[in-house]
Amino acid sequence: METTEKILIVDDEIGILKLLEITLRKENFINIDTASTGKSTLQLVKENQYDVILLDIMLPDISGFELCTEIRKHSNTPIIFVSARSTDFDKLTGLGIGGDDYITKPFNPLEVVARIKVILRRQKMYEHSQQQQYTKFDFGYFALNPESATLTVNNQLVECTAKELELLHFFCKNPNRIFTTSQLYEFVWGNDVYGEEKTVTIHISKLRKKLGDDTRKPKIIVNLRGIGYKFIPPKEDTLCE
Repeated sequence: METTEKILIVDDEIGILKLLEITLRKENFINIDTASTGKSTLQLVKENQYDVILLDIMLPDISGFELCTEIRKHSNTPIIFVSARSTDFDKLTGLGIGGDDYITKPFNPLEVVARIKVILRRQKMYEHSQQQQYTKFDFGYFALNPESATLTVNNQLVECTAKELELLHFFCKNPNRIFTTSQLYEFVWGNDVYGEEKTVTIHISKLRKKLGDDTRKPKIIVNLRGIGYKFIPPKEDTLCE
């Protein structure tokens, strides 16, 4: 059965573009666009609404990292980096600037498809939960509205990626409970993908900064060393001094 989701593949290697496109079409994804430069990618992002973007880092006219930052100015579409750059620094950078996942080359194209399907499934589940539960979480100086997918801090709208909002929503629904990084990855990223601990920790670090939580001595999303993370609903005096 053909799917309606729209996917953008960005890579300057024609062979990889063809490989991924053929594999996705075999998996019944028919709405696929491809691009090999940053300029053409930005044009496509401005003109279309994508469900997932596969993004290479080493492009001829702009770094994939810079491109990701530009894309985030126009779209919250989940971005999966697919790159030959496999250092921890590269992965941390990709996740830190708005990437939702990171796959290193060489890769099994079916693994890429699996990651895409997990993201799409999680998106649908998140959207469904928003439709079924419009509970707004208001903690005084910050509030999360699942219906409009917005976060406000001190009455100011804060830009977040879809995955950041989904992670924060999960914490808000489960206050004062401890979750390991693997459990958070399972519940938020999907239980049939083996993600790295860095994916969770980077997203938590970004949320802390956006919430105004002290990253050195956090009081809202607390790290219990060797155990996991716990969301503690803030009180009026929770803000860092």
